[in-house]
Amino acid sequence: MRRGAFVGGGWDPRKPPTRLFGKSCCFPKHTCRHANKTRFSVYCCETEEKTVLQVTEKVSNLYNHYPYPPDPILDVPPLGYNWRWHFPTAFAFCSKRKPTSTKIRILDAGCGTGCGTEYLVYLNEDAEVVGMDISEKALATAAKRLSKSVPQSKNRYRFINKSLFDLDDSDGTFDLINCVGVIHHTADPMMALKKLAQRLKPNGILHLFVYGKYGRWEIRLMQRAIRLLLGKEKENWKQGVDIGRKLFSRLPPDNRIRKREEERWSRDNKQDATFADMYVHPQEVDFTIDSLFHMIDSSNLQFLGFSNPQVFDIWRLIGKDEELLVSKVSSLSERERYKLVELLDPDNMTHFEMFLAKETFTKFSWTDQLLRTAKVEVSSCLQGWPSQHLLDKDYRPLTLSTCEYNFMQTAWKWYQETGQHPTVGQVLEQSYLETRDILSLVDRVLILLDPQLEETA
Repeated sequence: MRRGAFVGGGWDPRKPPTRLFGKSCCFPKHTCRHANKTRFSVYCCETEEKTVLQVTEKVSNLYNHYPYPPDPILDVPPLGYNWRWHFPTAFAFCSKRKPTSTKIRILDAGCGTGCGTEYLVYLNEDAEVVGMDISEKALATAAKRLSKSVPQSKNRYRFINKSLFDLDDSDGTFDLINCVGVIHHTADPMMALKKLAQRLKPNGILHLFVYGKYGRWEIRLMQRAIRLLLGKEKENWKQGVDIGRKLFSRLPPDNRIRKREEERWSRDNKQDATFADMYVHPQEVDFTIDSLFHMIDSSNLQFLGFSNPQVFDIWRLIGKDEELLVSKVSSLSERERYKLVELLDPDNMTHFEMFLAKETFTKFSWTDQLLRTAKVEVSSCLQGWPSQHLLDKDYRPLTLSTCEYNFMQTAWKWYQETGQHPTVGQVLEQSYLETRDILSLVDRVLILLDPQLEETA
């Protein structure tokens, strides 16, 4: 049962539930006592299920008309990498260690036209990948895309036409679930997240991406303006796109909504499918830090971290030179700091991207003995390696210290020459690096460590 409600396009945990799900006919909405009697008002689950189906159908219709994303289909493998879709790197980011196996199952929940699915297949050579979506036309495009870009992997992936709400035991469980830009388009994001959580393995990770409320204020206003002008033709997607484009062209150049579109979104919105996804979508729920963590906690999931943590670093905004501010910020909890960033930098709060896991998931703790015997591997999500000057997993410029570079280069050369990853101790015999600096490489996912637990037991 969801304990929040949609208010003004957002999620308000203070409100009673408005959409409930279940197999029984009906159940209490609330109770009140009057004259020593308890009165019940009820919801019929069939009505609520009908609402879900109606929303799902509308969203499916939009994406059947405008399959999304509209990226071109190429006869070559996907370019570069997205480390969030490379299971060893993503798992190491979350747990501080390399996973025990790369023979895994991956679910791309809401895969659309397969732009992310092809990366999941390409970057995880031993994985079985399942792409799932409610749009038949998007899935057809996805199947065609992967047949062209990763034809040698055709036995490792499949697509199913299914809603998140229909996930069940027949789908099995997964080591990695990728759900980008999906649950905020459902009738009940919390229930959708709970469905995903049920399909997650005890030590699996879930990569989630949802919209942020404060960074999308102008989008919400334009959505409502287009909807108002569409009148009874709210599902006339093509006309909605036409209306939206004409509005932007007619608004004064100094209009805040037009300026925000031109500064932030217009480059992405040249194609009608992208414009429709942003401005004509029939269902959208935007989150705040408070509503996001309310949903996570209510789904019995643990937050492992934002996958763009630099955005949520409060010190990048206020520095550490003002003693009073440093004192006050240091007294805040982690979530309060996130909230402060959200309040002070709303333009960058267009979305939240993060990793979640079940409560059974644990981060690895490195002792000196475990660290020394661990096998070390240079991350494959680095652009320009081997070099002291390269791009990190997020394609940001990075300059390694001489000691860091020598350590990583020694480990890399060892593997190139022997086909085996050396232990940290073996690397340290040739290239010295202090323990704290090794762990810094781990934290930044520049190296992956594989603990040899049996040898140290």
